[in-house]
Amino acid sequence: MLSDVATNFARTRLPPETTAPQWTNGALRFADTFTAELPGDTTAPCPYDLPKDDQGTVPVPLASFRASRSVRNALWSWAVTTEHANPRLISFSRAGAGLLNLSPDVFLADKQATADVWSGCRRLPGSRPWAHCYGGHQFGQWADQLGDGRAISLGEVPGTDGSGGSSRWDVQLKGAGRTPYSRFGDGYAVRRSSVREFLAAEHMHALGVPTSRSLALVFTDRVVQREEAEYGAVVTRLAPSWVRFGSFELPAARRDFALVRSLADYTIRHHYPALEHHSDRYARLLRKVVERTAVTIARWQAVGFCHGVMNTDNMSILGLTIDYGPYAFLDAFDPDFICNHSDPAGRYAFREQPRVALWNLMRLAAPLAAIIDGRDQTSAEGSEAAKTETKPETVEAVTEALNAFGGVFRDEYVRLMRRKFGLLSTAEPDDLSAVVQPFLDLLERAKTDYTFAMRLLCDVPLILADDSRLEEHVDSLVSRSLDLSCSPDSEAWKKDMLSYYRNTYHPRLKKEAAHSTTDVAFLENHTCLMKKENPKYILRNWVAQDIIERVDKGEEDFVDKALELLTTYAFEDVLPDHLKNLEAYAGPVPEWGEGLQCSCSS
Repeated sequence: MLSDVATNFARTRLPPETTAPQWTNGALRFADTFTAELPGDTTAPCPYDLPKDDQGTVPVPLASFRASRSVRNALWSWAVTTEHANPRLISFSRAGAGLLNLSPDVFLADKQATADVWSGCRRLPGSRPWAHCYGGHQFGQWADQLGDGRAISLGEVPGTDGSGGSSRWDVQLKGAGRTPYSRFGDGYAVRRSSVREFLAAEHMHALGVPTSRSLALVFTDRVVQREEAEYGAVVTRLAPSWVRFGSFELPAARRDFALVRSLADYTIRHHYPALEHHSDRYARLLRKVVERTAVTIARWQAVGFCHGVMNTDNMSILGLTIDYGPYAFLDAFDPDFICNHSDPAGRYAFREQPRVALWNLMRLAAPLAAIIDGRDQTSAEGSEAAKTETKPETVEAVTEALNAFGGVFRDEYVRLMRRKFGLLSTAEPDDLSAVVQPFLDLLERAKTDYTFAMRLLCDVPLILADDSRLEEHVDSLVSRSLDLSCSPDSEAWKKDMLSYYRNTYHPRLKKEAAHSTTDVAFLENHTCLMKKENPKYILRNWVAQDIIERVDKGEEDFVDKALELLTTYAFEDVLPDHLKNLEAYAGPVPEWGEGLQCSCSS
């Protein structure tokens, strides 16, 4: 008996390959570069290359793939997904499938086979799963080794970028079980957080924000313990790369600058190839990451998105929005809004996001500065030779790259806000300070619903043509303002908002309309153009919670409806009949939904 137990611990059962025809006919062809070109953990051999017995096991201890440990001199470890009870497909993104050149029919031909594949219960032919090793600063403090604790990459698949070009997608299961980086976690994900991430990534893409993408959402009957017992889920997510700032930080903290250089060279070769032959390519890499990050954060601020946990291990080297945890979109416009109840000090409050992004970029700059200096050429991990002072010319190059953040962020934010305000063809140097900020100040003062106010702004050019409905318009804003509904200040605020429209916004709009602000056809078209910049439907916390509760009550097809609303119809006034019952999601925040927050453990 004891020998049987010992044998079980000494071997690892691999998930069997799927036999479903739609997944075995070359639907996905893996062509991995990360594990082929970068050093991996040597604790265990690749289990997928070993002969299996008739039970599907290989002669490697399961602990080699699931037990937490320190991994050094490596950027990844082999991983083995965990099988789950009763996996079932809840939803998949047709747009996400298109990125992998997959037809929707592949997902629907045999939904159980699809659920088996995208839960990790069955392995795709050619897939050799692995987990990424990285570190990071969490809430400003160095956390040392972190890594993919509940995310397992199945491999890289050539596909399309969605705009006619080619791309390569790292296909990752989140919630598929433990890895060597799980630390004290169980490697699983719960349904509520998986629904939130699945919807958020596709919604953010529809809003024009650089982001990871979603492919599939699978529910399981696994019981997962969080604050209370919940059922499990696995979400399949896509990104051209899951390399993070923390991917560079961890080897640098260990003085393994040769590994930093290998990762930087890999990143340039596959994701910034135009830099490859420049002698100053690492400084240029930093500059590119600074610019992409600044653009993404500007788009967060313009759409009212709060990430909630901007640790350096959650910052993409490609400037993508990744790791959707306790995120939220603004309800009331409050620059001090905190969406993560694990952040009582407000480090990651809405207004702090640009500052934190630059702080994070400074953490990335340190390991890149080391290889710009060439420290990896003369030192090994942990040696004293690696601890030299940074050269003045390196400091200058890094500082120049970091200093680009403010200008790129401001330019992108102003560009976006001009479009949201209907300033589509003209630009004045003071548009931000003279037009945009006074309006936002009024919203902040009244705690007015940001998305609603920006959408309602689209009607103002036409209303200003005769001014007769302007007071009614302002009353609508009052009705969606937390600090005005029963406040004696409401009349003063209404007066100030009317003054803003008449004396600030209208004169600026005249410049945009070439002094033709009474041409109804022009103004109607202008309203339509503005509505393409200001969404009507946003994945607010209360909306996400309502979707989750409906699903918990058995309406599992509701995720499909929510996905369609938040992607295809996010900017539309009129919904098709099958989505009419979702119109309330553009309405006021219900009393039960005010102030909802999530935590890092969600």
